[in-house]
Amino acid sequence: MDTTVVIILIVVVIVVLAIAAYSMRKQQARKVEERREEAAGTRDEARATERRAEQARLQAEEQAERAKRDQEAANELKRKADELDPDVDDDART
Repeated sequence: MDTTVVIILIVVVIVVLAIAAYSMRKQQARKVEERREEAAGTRDEARATERRAEQARLQAEEQAERAKRDQEAANELKRKADELDPDVDDDART
């Protein structure tokens, strides 16, 4: 084989390898960007879920406070009813 042919083949191989390396880097960069976008979407979803959970927690606290007040009101009404009822013994009153 002629020296010129060998040099041309070597140059062609180097160019092909360079193109392959460039392609691989480009593909990796594209995958990294896709993962970043997916992570951003997941973070957005996490923030939305966190907000819903906080709202649910606040509603649950409010409902618990309302239930406590209602229970106290019911106990007070029961106590008044027991005071008014002549058939309830003083010992049975709470």
